[in-house]
Amino acid sequence: MSPMGPTSQGGQGTGSPVAGIRETVIDGVRTVFAHRPGPASAGLLFRVGSADETLATRGITHLVEHLALHRHGIDGAGPHHYNGTTDATHTHFHVTGDRSEIVAYLNDVCAALRDLPVERLETEKEILRTEAAGRGTGPHSDLPLWRYGAQGHGLTSYRELGLPRLDASAIRHWAATRFTRENAVLWIACDSPSGDLPEGLDAELDLRLPSGPRHPMPAVTSALPHTPAYFHGDDGAVVLDAVVRRSTAAAVFSDVLGKALFRELRQKGGLSYTADSDYTPRDADFATITALADALPQKQDAVIGGFIDVLAALRAGRVDETDFASARAARRKMYEVPDLAAAQLPAYALGLLTGHPLPGDDAYLAELDALTPADLHAVAQEVWANALLKVPGDRGADWAGFHEAPSQSAEVLPGRRHAYRTDSRAALIVGAEGVSLVSPGNRASVRYDQCAAMLVHADGGRSLIGFDGMSVAVEPTLYELTPDALAPIDAAVPQHVVVPMPARSPDRIPQPQPRRTEPASAGERGSTSKLWLFGVLSVLWGLVTLTGTADEFASSQTADPDWGFLFTLWLIQAAIAVPLAATARRRRQFRRAARSR
Repeated sequence: MSPMGPTSQGGQGTGSPVAGIRETVIDGVRTVFAHRPGPASAGLLFRVGSADETLATRGITHLVEHLALHRHGIDGAGPHHYNGTTDATHTHFHVTGDRSEIVAYLNDVCAALRDLPVERLETEKEILRTEAAGRGTGPHSDLPLWRYGAQGHGLTSYRELGLPRLDASAIRHWAATRFTRENAVLWIACDSPSGDLPEGLDAELDLRLPSGPRHPMPAVTSALPHTPAYFHGDDGAVVLDAVVRRSTAAAVFSDVLGKALFRELRQKGGLSYTADSDYTPRDADFATITALADALPQKQDAVIGGFIDVLAALRAGRVDETDFASARAARRKMYEVPDLAAAQLPAYALGLLTGHPLPGDDAYLAELDALTPADLHAVAQEVWANALLKVPGDRGADWAGFHEAPSQSAEVLPGRRHAYRTDSRAALIVGAEGVSLVSPGNRASVRYDQCAAMLVHADGGRSLIGFDGMSVAVEPTLYELTPDALAPIDAAVPQHVVVPMPARSPDRIPQPQPRRTEPASAGERGSTSKLWLFGVLSVLWGLVTLTGTADEFASSQTADPDWGFLFTLWLIQAAIAVPLAATARRRRQFRRAARSR
């Protein structure tokens, strides 16, 4: 081993704020370790993740991780376990086994990072595409995009679109500048009753990595002009996320929120099967609280109402004492596990990387014991002010004080208009500043200098995605475009955001919809007829109901109102109003589908 920079401070190490965890330096890599009987575990963490990428290079960190693990395979299936994970802000190589297996794994990973097997580049790209196809997406996967846009933390909502443009040079440069010794922390949990590293272990490890600066956390962006905000999602779940200051109170609040949602929506209302909340640190100062409640289509209105009612109660300071005590006790119990210091090592190492070191155990427990419902009330107000709510279908949350998040661009850029081939009301506009798509009730624009990525297809299609998450598809099959019309776009978009895409099969190339001279379907025509029918009935019967009600109360000076008669009037009025509202919603769905075409 020929060291690059400082090698080791020796096996003894120095103390840390957390009891039982000691620190040292091996081959210039900051190292933390603690005693734990049985098989050893270790992890090498780097401060680089998907949020450090751009949309045009999305997937580069995951690709480096796969290449670094090629010699071992991605998931160890032998007598010891090893793996790698790429998160938004960090990459983690971890292993469990005996001493020789730990040493071999870490040494091989670092050797591969020094000299990546780029001859496997295209093979690993295919593996990543296959992995993504089988992974699917969860109901909360699109919230980062709506909150942050197509950059930084918002990139976790996107597929690994940058894979086609990544070559050996880009991969090597990313590894050399991000997977460095100063940008890493190693943790080791091993059987060492003395509290020191086993003798000679630091000499056996070969962690030589290139030198480079510790990279700051990714910049935080926003695509939301106002909060609290909501947007429309698929049927199936109500999801909320909120960015709050990192604190013990915020973590306990998330637990209390989960308990309240479960009790109100599942146990009492029978409206949801899953109702829970999660607290996840985002960076050194802030964390994300994510809450979810699933629902059947016929119960989604009730779930939205119940979900917001739970939030409103906590915002008003109505914190259930039993929930509060239970959540605090559960957090305390986490500190009663055997070999606590070893269990805390991964989180402690990550805290060193992100600039948020863990507090000492006694300090944390004292803070936990000092919490009051008033502290959770303050967090609830922070959650409400910063909330982003995903509601199913075309439902809204304006009634609760939420602003609808922008689903279209605020501007249409000037330029040459190219009509949609079968509907002149829709058009693509190509200008000197950017491109816009316009159609009845919809517009999307991407400025060239705000383009996060342009996906280019061999058949002539292009897709421009702006930093705000808006996208414009430039498809010669859909618009009256000539090859010279594409030239200004190709010349204006910065080359470092251009991503050449694999060839599309003919059935994947968009084709224009048949020209519409009437509503799209019998369903839409029927919904329009029903809307008129129920609307007229609602107005006419409303007049009868109001007149009858006024007459009954006018005669109440001589006799009591006929409550049965009044109940019947208003019941019939409701029976007309319910299908009227349902028909109006159905018609909006047809119109939205027509716009999307």
